[in-house]
Amino acid sequence: MGKSLSGKLAALITLLLACFAAPAHAQDDRDVAQGSEPYIYEVESLDNGGPPGALDLDTPMGLMESFMAAGAAGDWASASAALDYANVEAATDPATRRELAARLYDLLHRSLALDWSSLPDRPDAVDTQTSSEDPMAGVARRSITIGHLSLENRLIPIRIARLQPPQGEPVWVFSRQTVHNVPALYERFGPTRFEEMLPDVLRKQAFWTLAWWEIVALPIILLIGALAAALTYMALGRWSRRTQEGSKGHGVLNAVQLPATLLAFAGTFAAIRATFFRLTGPVRDILDPLQIILIISAILLIVLAIIEALFEFATDRRTDQLEDPANNEDRDFYTKLSAVRRIVTALLVLGALGFVLVSSDLSSTLGFSIIASAGLIGLVLVFAARKALGDIMASVQIAFARTARIGDAVQFEGQWCYVERIGFTHLRLRTWDERRVIAPVSAFTNESFENWTKQDPSLMVHVELELDNRADVEGLRGPFREFIESDEDVIDPDDAVCQVIDQKAKAMNVRFMARAKNPKTGWKMQCRLREHLLAAASRLDAVGDREPNPAYFTREREVRVDSEESS
Repeated sequence: MGKSLSGKLAALITLLLACFAAPAHAQDDRDVAQGSEPYIYEVESLDNGGPPGALDLDTPMGLMESFMAAGAAGDWASASAALDYANVEAATDPATRRELAARLYDLLHRSLALDWSSLPDRPDAVDTQTSSEDPMAGVARRSITIGHLSLENRLIPIRIARLQPPQGEPVWVFSRQTVHNVPALYERFGPTRFEEMLPDVLRKQAFWTLAWWEIVALPIILLIGALAAALTYMALGRWSRRTQEGSKGHGVLNAVQLPATLLAFAGTFAAIRATFFRLTGPVRDILDPLQIILIISAILLIVLAIIEALFEFATDRRTDQLEDPANNEDRDFYTKLSAVRRIVTALLVLGALGFVLVSSDLSSTLGFSIIASAGLIGLVLVFAARKALGDIMASVQIAFARTARIGDAVQFEGQWCYVERIGFTHLRLRTWDERRVIAPVSAFTNESFENWTKQDPSLMVHVELELDNRADVEGLRGPFREFIESDEDVIDPDDAVCQVIDQKAKAMNVRFMARAKNPKTGWKMQCRLREHLLAAASRLDAVGDREPNPAYFTREREVRVDSEESS
């Protein structure tokens, strides 16, 4: 039993030692050199082809410079030394290797904007130019990503790696996965069949990264896009003139004419580029986001224009019904519909902006610095647009709180108006004489105003007359009572009242009030009442001679004339 126990103890100790020894053994099997050895990928064999010493593969900078130089000279046999063909089938054929090198050069030359300053000129790839705050400062690297290309809705990295075969020196080459992706990337970003049919003279580089055919093609593409835009504009204009003015179709066609013209230009430009020409390098990096922005903006404007035109058509056709004081339900409905329209508009704009940011792939074309500074830029934009954002929220507040509804009669700055439209930042008011007043929404949220149809549309209208202090007010009460009992727009005659509201040395103010059923009829009734009372006062004023008979109109002018004649 003692032997059995000691045997179990020895087995346990052996197992523990094996567990501690396993990590050390695994560490020895890693393919990355440790300690003072160079930071590399150790590979069983390096299959990069090409004549020995054809390229400078000691540093990342040397690799890129020598590869691009060999490609520019058309020396594909030498350029093939920069590629690791381990993941490529049938790569033993020299022709296949030269073709892959040529296609990779074309991708780098046409489709990527290389940042040469980010390529270290040291074998260990330590970046000595970066700031001390960079986490990679002073760190050796065995892999560097020089760019990304989009393929099938994902970004494909273009990498270079430092490899060391057994009994060989470390070298920098394009990674095996990058070389494996070259055929698919070339199919997506390489020249079209039309380009391949062009003469070699036109396909040669002119300046920057532009070939001669690109310099010739760009103006032609722009001209064709402009022609398509002009034809679209004229066609929609002609179609609009043929439709009945004031109809739904006429309003929609007028609203979408300009956005559709922009879409025709951007869409034609994009279709020609995708079919015949694939512009390269920085030109593509500039035109691709601009093209997406134009197309998305045009589609967004068309959708918003249609929504706006339909809403305007619906409200304009029901102007009289909406202004009817008894039609509260329709005013509530169209006001809320207007608020929903503004919310949908804001959501569509935000959605389009997000789609543009995602589709244009700004991170790969303009650098991650844009993304890093997006928060700061957003804060600056929000601070600059705080007034507009406040107005937008105020317009939604007005719509849902129903302080002013479409069709309501309001008094704004002493003017009697109807609310005709509630926009993002302004209200459009229509005055009684058909003028349009544009008022900021802040005036209806931060200041008080009169809403004459909020609850009870009826209102007291009043006429004030300035009469002589010798006037007999009782003599005007009879004509006033006669008017309120005979006029069809006066409701509840018992509410009518005649009052002396002020008195001065030369005159007194008399106010006559009566209730009308709504502001529109009340205005007309007020004018008729004023005319009736002035006529009555004139008749009473002319009944007798001057003194001592009552005088209804002040005699200041006549006294002055008499005094001047006597002098």
